[in-house]
Amino acid sequence: MSTNTIGQNPPGDSAPIFNFFQGISKVTAGTLLGLTMLASSGVAGGLVGLAVSFRNLPDVRVLRNYVPTETTYIYDINGQLLTRIHDEANREVVPLNKISPHLKRAVLAIEDSHFYLHHGINPGGVMRAFVANLEANETVEGGSTLTMQLVKNLFLSPKRALSRKAAEAVLAIRLEQILEKNEILELYLNQVYWGHNLYGVETAAQSYFNKSAADLTLAEAAMMAGIIQAPEDYSPFVNYKLAKQRQAVVLNRMKELKWITAEEEAEARQQPLLVGRVTSFRTSKLPYVTDAVIQELTRRFGRDAVLKGGMRVQTTIDMNFQRMAEKTVASWHERLYYQGLFYNRDNGQIALVAVDPRTHFVKAMVGGADFKKSQYNRAIQARRQPGSSFKPFVYYTAFASGKFAPESTVNDTPVSYRDGNGYYSPRNYGGSFSGAVSVRKALESSLNVPAVKIGQAVGLNKVIEVCRTLGIESPMEPVISMPLGAIDLTPMEMAGAYATFASNGWHSDPTFIVQVTDSTGNVLLDNTPKPRLLLDPWAVASLNDVLQGVITRGTATNARIGRPAAGKTGTTSSERDIWFVGYVPQLSVAVWVGNDDYTPLASGATGGGFVAPIWRDFMHQAMQGMPVENFKSPSQFDRPR
Repeated sequence: MSTNTIGQNPPGDSAPIFNFFQGISKVTAGTLLGLTMLASSGVAGGLVGLAVSFRNLPDVRVLRNYVPTETTYIYDINGQLLTRIHDEANREVVPLNKISPHLKRAVLAIEDSHFYLHHGINPGGVMRAFVANLEANETVEGGSTLTMQLVKNLFLSPKRALSRKAAEAVLAIRLEQILEKNEILELYLNQVYWGHNLYGVETAAQSYFNKSAADLTLAEAAMMAGIIQAPEDYSPFVNYKLAKQRQAVVLNRMKELKWITAEEEAEARQQPLLVGRVTSFRTSKLPYVTDAVIQELTRRFGRDAVLKGGMRVQTTIDMNFQRMAEKTVASWHERLYYQGLFYNRDNGQIALVAVDPRTHFVKAMVGGADFKKSQYNRAIQARRQPGSSFKPFVYYTAFASGKFAPESTVNDTPVSYRDGNGYYSPRNYGGSFSGAVSVRKALESSLNVPAVKIGQAVGLNKVIEVCRTLGIESPMEPVISMPLGAIDLTPMEMAGAYATFASNGWHSDPTFIVQVTDSTGNVLLDNTPKPRLLLDPWAVASLNDVLQGVITRGTATNARIGRPAAGKTGTTSSERDIWFVGYVPQLSVAVWVGNDDYTPLASGATGGGFVAPIWRDFMHQAMQGMPVENFKSPSQFDRPR
């Protein structure tokens, strides 16, 4: 807890403002303190017998280690706030010395001007309230000290009753015996409700005036202090005129106490106030991203920790990249589904994931064309058949086995395999065969028969093993058609796995989160990349060399971006899913297009024809200003034997 003294004068022109004891001689102050303590003791003694009937009152000693619930904040990689997460209480805890002296004085002036004199209860206030309530034959006046308000908010029911008021008094006296005054004031200012789900001074100041509690002026502080008694009614968001009236009441009380001068009161009354806007339950700037981050945090820490733990979450997302990706997806969704060949507008979707191969940090992720219409995140939740974009996993396995090289020959000729349903005979797109071809040619032209043959030659279980090494977790079965993408994977898995190709075999676990700390800076999660060389360098370099040919002269010429790039198209036989996954050394990007209801897109829809241009459009924007980098040559490494 902070030990900043409320009685200290601020510097400059405000120096004469405040201490309640200033202007009173030491003798007079001592006498007043003694009388007040005596009166407090008398009332306290009278409450001892009453306290016997409160044997079940909470133990206030728990407040020694009390941590209020706090709002969790999620940021992009550069520190831009993306969203806040909280349950009912939107709160950010700050120490007392980070709160404006003006606000501390204003709150004490209107709520408990004798705070530093009493020991939990104010005898004069209690007597006035007692008489008023006796005359009215009901509870009409509180007489609560700030300490009593705190224990009421933390431990007791808000229902007005004499028994509750007595319980408040007992608990307040107990609390003042274990905590210092400044500790109590700090707890109060971080606990009190300021309306609109704003709890504590910091979130209230940020919401009402777009500034930290440390920077509040006298005028702003007086308005906030005036809100406390009825925050929903006195809120400047609800009734600015009434809020100004309450501000005047507070300023007048501060003047009566000689905590401010008449000139300062007048100046504060005239000062125009910049009123902000409600910050509670605001929508995320990047909802697909923050929803995914929240899911990951919940799996790791639990729902309560995320909603109440005051986490500070730095994501891997680059806001600029994300905006580029969202704009690209929205533009192409309009072109394909409203102006192009695809007419299933209600179900048509595009997903995009961009991963940095050097860190495996996710830099951008778009889970669909419009989050408002559909919150389903196809980038991480939708498993769809990757088609021929799966083939690089097969060819890498072949290169790593030492049995194949880019110039090895494979026969593109008819073949049949016996499976559980009889015989399976793979066919190429278009139905023709090319005879003896190089592995390079087979992959550049996306021939299906060679891919199936090579899969059989190296072993499908070995291909699955490579996929698992690359972080692919979706279910996979070693069916004969697996090399043609007869499995279901997510765009995230594809982008992350291809990122390891882009890094020449170095792999880290893809993540949305860089670091998580609590509100005091203690690290809860650190995802600093720990790259491991998991793939054979020669095999990866050979694959990268071949996949560059896919773009320069193969099925993905629509993906040319004027710099070395590698990638692979994917089109399922039913034309339900079309893909392009491509990369440069600095960025790996997977793009998927399809219909949520699994209906075919359109006759002739291919990854090379419709998805490669989307990838190209995004990459032109994302790579602007980045240096051109070349992939490593296979000649730099020894071929496996």
